Amino acid sequence: MDLETLAWLQTDAGRRLLEEATHAWVDHGGDPVRSATAVRRMEPDPDRAAAATTQVQLRARAVAKFGDLAPSMFFTPDALEQATRFRVAEHRAARLAAARPESVIDLGCGIGGDLLAFARAGLTAAGVDLDPVRVAVARANLDALGLPGAVQVADATTVDARAFGAAYADPARRGARGRVFDAEGWTPPWPFVLDLLTGTAVVKVAPGIPHDMLPGDVEAEWVSDAGEVKEAALWSPRLATTRRRATVIGAGGLATLTDEDDPYAGQPRPVRPVGAYLYEPDGAVIRAGLVTAVAAGVGGGLVDEHIAYVTADDAFHSPFARSYRVLEELPYREKQLRAALRERRIGRLAIKKRGVDVVPEQLRKRLSLSGDREGTLVLTRVAGTGTALLVEPV
Repeated sequence: MDLETLAWLQTDAGRRLLEEATHAWVDHGGDPVRSATAVRRMEPDPDRAAAATTQVQLRARAVAKFGDLAPSMFFTPDALEQATRFRVAEHRAARLAAARPESVIDLGCGIGGDLLAFARAGLTAAGVDLDPVRVAVARANLDALGLPGAVQVADATTVDARAFGAAYADPARRGARGRVFDAEGWTPPWPFVLDLLTGTAVVKVAPGIPHDMLPGDVEAEWVSDAGEVKEAALWSPRLATTRRRATVIGAGGLATLTDEDDPYAGQPRPVRPVGAYLYEPDGAVIRAGLVTAVAAGVGGGLVDEHIAYVTADDAFHSPFARSYRVLEELPYREKQLRAALRERRIGRLAIKKRGVDVVPEQLRKRLSLSGDREGTLVLTRVAGTGTALLVEPV
């Protein structure tokens, strides 16, 4: 989509075509070919028809990230893929707003997803990006949702971030050849990020960032949404309140766990025999290195010093872990395990594994189960030994 077509889509005629294209998408059950054919009958200009069709399809995909804001927004395919899930952006914006900066600059704003969150949180927000189309889309999204904010085409590395109350950056981690794992190849690069963090700033990075890359005085917050780890956010010392944090966003709201909740920090990890319950910590908790904080919360310990499973004798509900009742320990060897599962008439088996060299899909196929019951099998190490546990979700 070029700038001229985007501008036309925002006119009265363009909005009417988008509305008609949306009806066509719904009427044809989301069939891209039939809906595109219907739109071409409505609009003789092929570029405008294609743009309207594409926007409707992207809006449908964007609902997973932007919820009920998506039908009013504009997108490009690659920018939508890179955009932050809005519930995560809202959490970050609310936390930044609590620090009461006078303004915030988004260095590499893309299509404006984070700008929208900042503006909705009451922050005076501005954004820059090198891509003129993304800047135009960000401006269109602010306008479509009636939100204040300024955007312009600029190189983030040339902007004086200290002229603003706070800065936010989400370095691009994809290049022409795909994902860039070397932080020096990010845009903007890692030295720029480190310099930014000496001021009042928050930077989004990949959740797999090694702990030894993190400056000692920043707070690293890993965030998961609906059980999926989405990002790590680095909060500069002026905004930090702890060293490590895991934030879990779910149907019940938001919960957060920090290293201050971990009585075992700096101490030997608590290991104990398998109890009546098994707890599987959320991915954000694992990334943040706070598994022992979960163990303390349920009055339990780890099944193995190097494995992120927690066990306890009592049942607890925790937003930071899935809980399972341990039914019994089964043979770990495949032949005996198959016999034990068949004896229990288990035909549908969910396999979870941690710390063992097993491919669940391949193992399930080899087991050739055919019973009428369902089961959940956990394959892991307990005190260094391979173990199979039959469990049921609590």
